[in-house]
Amino acid sequence: MLMPKRVKYRKTQRGRMKGYAKGGTTLSFGTFGLQALEPVWLNSNQIEAARIALTKYTKKGGKIWIRVFPDKAITKKPAETRMGKGKGDPAFWVAVVRPGRVMFEMEGIPEADARAALKLASDKLPIHCKILVRQEI
Repeated sequence: MLMPKRVKYRKTQRGRMKGYAKGGTTLSFGTFGLQALEPVWLNSNQIEAARIALTKYTKKGGKIWIRVFPDKAITKKPAETRMGKGKGDPAFWVAVVRPGRVMFEMEGIPEADARAALKLASDKLPIHCKILVRQEI
């Protein structure tokens, strides 16, 4: 499961997911990519499920890059706890993904196989995604 080794602050504020991604919106490494079309908190289990779907479909052919990392701690209070008494303990880690962000990239396999693998990976994620293909000039 993905999580940071160290963080400056153990508990983070929720923040907002308004607007579009500032960076990471184009293909940087691979030939094919999976781009988010909606804002979401992707937790580490969802990222791992998509990664497994990609690697199993490609059967160790090609290369895969994961362009998102869960570095935001989400806290939960225990069940049946009264209000107050401070913020809860960190429960899981999420990556903040805004629309336009490229989450996964791959190369080294035929386009039909890459599209099928990325479709499988997008089915594991809780948002609508778009498959990108690098256009060589």
